[in-house]
Amino acid sequence: MSTTIGRDAPRRDKSSFPPLPPLGGWYTEEEVEAVTRALRESMDWRVGFGGKEIAEFEAAFARYCDVKHALALNSCGTGLDIAMMCLDLKPGDEVISPAITFKATHLAILGQGAKLVLCETDPRTFNLDPADVERRMTPRTRAILAVHNNGLSAFMDDLQAVAERHPHPQHGPAKVIGDAARAVGATYKGTRVGKMGWMNIFSFQTTKNMTTLGEGGLITTDDPEVARRTQAYRSFGGGTDLWGTNYRMTKLQAAAGIVQLRRLDEMNARRVDRARRLTARLQAIPELTTPWEPPNCGHIYYGYTLLVPADWAGPRRDKLCAILKDESGVGTVVMNDVTPTQHPLIKRHVEGQHTPVSDLTGKRLFCVSLHPLMTDDDLDYIAQSLAEAVGRVRRAE
Repeated sequence: MSTTIGRDAPRRDKSSFPPLPPLGGWYTEEEVEAVTRALRESMDWRVGFGGKEIAEFEAAFARYCDVKHALALNSCGTGLDIAMMCLDLKPGDEVISPAITFKATHLAILGQGAKLVLCETDPRTFNLDPADVERRMTPRTRAILAVHNNGLSAFMDDLQAVAERHPHPQHGPAKVIGDAARAVGATYKGTRVGKMGWMNIFSFQTTKNMTTLGEGGLITTDDPEVARRTQAYRSFGGGTDLWGTNYRMTKLQAAAGIVQLRRLDEMNARRVDRARRLTARLQAIPELTTPWEPPNCGHIYYGYTLLVPADWAGPRRDKLCAILKDESGVGTVVMNDVTPTQHPLIKRHVEGQHTPVSDLTGKRLFCVSLHPLMTDDDLDYIAQSLAEAVGRVRRAE
């Protein structure tokens, strides 16, 4: 297919390019064989579903991120809960987090009884704005829960510096925690996400760049106390006096994860290549701001995030997305609007807080379908579909 598509070019059906591809990476026979081998081993009644795979996966991930501890879990959501439990939060304690993220980030904060303090999101990175974090620090701030949004690392050095300039009177500098659900394999100043900060929490849910059979999560940390508490929380207290329940990953998930992790850099490289090719194809559309790759940041493009002009925010953005889906079969997703729009509990708890930059950004952004197995023809089609849809919205002004 050429780089331009005429009006008579074949249209794709509505499932051709799903908004968020249901499998973020891809599986090979190697994953199938690893899981089958673990399953066959488990058929022995003397073995069952215990085994070495979870420990092997954790050790491999710790090496990958150059950390002392990697602790596998059943989801990133439970990892976020554990992160908040490790803080021993008390009523009145505050946790700063970006207004634009998935609701799970903020539900974890509220679930431990802390005050959620919304912070502005930089519209270039869709991550925390360190200057606004500093404005919102108080003597009650216990943590900065940063999000490495859509595959791009937050500016962790800047956030750590802010935390150290405003220590809590009892607990010292606020803990900088990374929600790395969408950033497995991303880098910041040559260091992989997972190493920086007090702890980082990853997701291996099915749409992520790697997946452990559709669900899964993991915490990385260099802090032995965080590791001890995570082990207790994920397995009914683990022989300590701490509360705990079952947050464990399964043997079969870990078996798949070992292979997926080994292949992660390859899958990410192909995803980045497709993203950059798409960016090159979209440069001639003035109404679309393509993703920024800041210096010293290795973006892994979990989401390919576009911005429309401010005067297209909301209805025009939504019309553009509807045209793409209905006319071309190109899916889009708003990833994400501000969290008070996502859950009524969050909305109640942040009443009176103001994040005007994020409110507008959430109405301007959208992610277009992207997958590492897309072909040049696919990218041509998506780019031309975007050009045609933007043209229709432009002419309707």
